[in-house]
Amino acid sequence: MNEEEITSIENDIIKRLKAFREERNISQLELSLQSGVSQNMITYIETGKRTPTLRTLIKLCDALKISPAKLFEEDNKEIAFKIYNPFIS
Repeated sequence: MNEEEITSIENDIIKRLKAFREERNISQLELSLQSGVSQNMITYIETGKRTPTLRTLIKLCDALKISPAKLFEEDNKEIAFKIYNPFIS
């Protein structure tokens, strides 16, 4: 796997994470309070300025009440639709 493919996977994971947060109508501040991850870090992650550690991903998933494996699933059509159609809310 080359760097471009790895970056693409990272971007997809971040898009899924954000989509799960938005699907639950949870603000970045609320997610921060529930996960123990700073709001700034969540913003950096969602905008692609930082790559989360596995520990951080687990904390965020726990707060969203999803399995970390959900971030790697490509067949989740509802989330995938939101990821690839950003103008749909």
